[in-house]
Amino acid sequence: MQESTQERAAVARPAGHVTVREAVIRLLRELGMTTMFGNPGSTELGLFLDFPEDFRYILGLQESVVVGMADGYAQATHNAAFVNLHAAVGVGHAMGAIFTAFRNRTPLVITAGQQSRAILPYDPFLFSSQATELPKPYVKWSIEPARAEDVPQAIARAYYMAMQPPCGPVLVSVPADDWARMCEPVQVRRVSRSVRPDPALLDVIGAQLDASLCPAFVLGSPVDRDGAWDDVVRLAERHQAAVWVAPMSGRNGFPEDHPLFAGFLPAAREPIVELLGGHDFVLALGAAAFTYHVEGAGPHLPAGCTLAQIVDDANTIAWAPVGTAAIGSVRLSVRDLLARPAPAARPAPPPRAPAPPAEAGTPMTVPYVLQTLAQVRARDSIVVEEAPSSRPAMQRYLPIYQSETFYTMDSGGLGFGLPAAVGVALARPGRKVIGLIGDGSSMYSFQGLWNAAQLGLPVTFLILKNRSYAALRMFSPVYGFTAQDTLQGTALPGIDFVGLAKSLGCDALHISDPAQLAQGLRTALAARRPTLVEIDVA
Repeated sequence: MQESTQERAAVARPAGHVTVREAVIRLLRELGMTTMFGNPGSTELGLFLDFPEDFRYILGLQESVVVGMADGYAQATHNAAFVNLHAAVGVGHAMGAIFTAFRNRTPLVITAGQQSRAILPYDPFLFSSQATELPKPYVKWSIEPARAEDVPQAIARAYYMAMQPPCGPVLVSVPADDWARMCEPVQVRRVSRSVRPDPALLDVIGAQLDASLCPAFVLGSPVDRDGAWDDVVRLAERHQAAVWVAPMSGRNGFPEDHPLFAGFLPAAREPIVELLGGHDFVLALGAAAFTYHVEGAGPHLPAGCTLAQIVDDANTIAWAPVGTAAIGSVRLSVRDLLARPAPAARPAPPPRAPAPPAEAGTPMTVPYVLQTLAQVRARDSIVVEEAPSSRPAMQRYLPIYQSETFYTMDSGGLGFGLPAAVGVALARPGRKVIGLIGDGSSMYSFQGLWNAAQLGLPVTFLILKNRSYAALRMFSPVYGFTAQDTLQGTALPGIDFVGLAKSLGCDALHISDPAQLAQGLRTALAARRPTLVEIDVA
């Protein structure tokens, strides 16, 4: 009598053992990682045998889109996202997005397929010759396990490392024949993710803050990532501190309609010193002190001003040129500062001057478009932005009011915004997500619209169409260009975003008349399908 396949497998399976694939699926399920983002190739197929019904696989049409969606999803769920890429070529395609995830401090567990172990000595087709070195230095850790049975433990370790502040992506290279090998299952552990700063050093910072006559706070992305928004508001109100958002921050950490909100610091030394003038103490919460984009000179702080810094990254503390620095959770640190006795009363700083009303014109200005959007959108709608040349206008005309309602990239690398909007919407069903994207930025990852259509996500994508890489034009004077000089490689004529969006399954409309803007935005924001609005701007 012939044995069945199941009977032969049972005989070959040691007691208590499972396949690597089964062990990994169990592990991911227990870690709450049942959504996978990927663009698979032949070396990844072993993972998908008997794919479990409680998992979902989000196929991206290009690897940077895959990682961008996972980045937005992980930030919005507060849990690492699982990413599946194909060997060296898939990781290579995704490297720009991995760089952004690293700068965003987004926890991602990336698996990259590798050719079968048996043929690795022969430099086989589609293998990765240095799989662990390829993604460096923009992953926290990378490994190709020495044995197939070590794969589940490697993925478990990768998860804990990705989630440990400062969070970030990790990579595990998995040979194609590993998934069917036998191994012991991995037990999920509880691992601490928060660290309090040294109490003695925090006491020094608290005393500096209490003694200050005119303090200012500078907030970085970790304020919102660490759930410290409300606590920071309480601390600022207690000390009557002016609150600034740090240069190039990917998240906001304070309500922009609050009377203590002072604005956004630029990424340049001299303007920072000027804007912080008059303050005798600056507390940087989750922020580098400071992130610069252009060369500068002179002091890093105004005369007579001292700095204290609380961040979750030892490297950021190490390179800070001035000030007292403590490493640890922003949320826990702020709560410890709130536990101190109340300081003496201080006068409130002068309020931020309101932005002048933006007037309609033809073509419309970006301030007018964003002013109109601010008037028609819900206060709790989520803005995912990647329109670098429009960011100064956004920071004046599109205020953010609530925690976890604004995302952009910390890296400066394009291609994050559009797929990240899809990932955030996937993580936050029932919330309106607005992708505010420049026309140049959108073309780095336009395929993400297909995902929005396939998933039926009611994301509203606004394309600010200025027909150029306008950020380069804004930056060109730094390198000696004048308004009369021709700047090569910046013009983007002839792109039909409405046609492209419809071809990928989205609804789309074009607006060039300011009289149609408000109603067009209302219609798009109310739509139950993904909708792209192409807006002509000056």
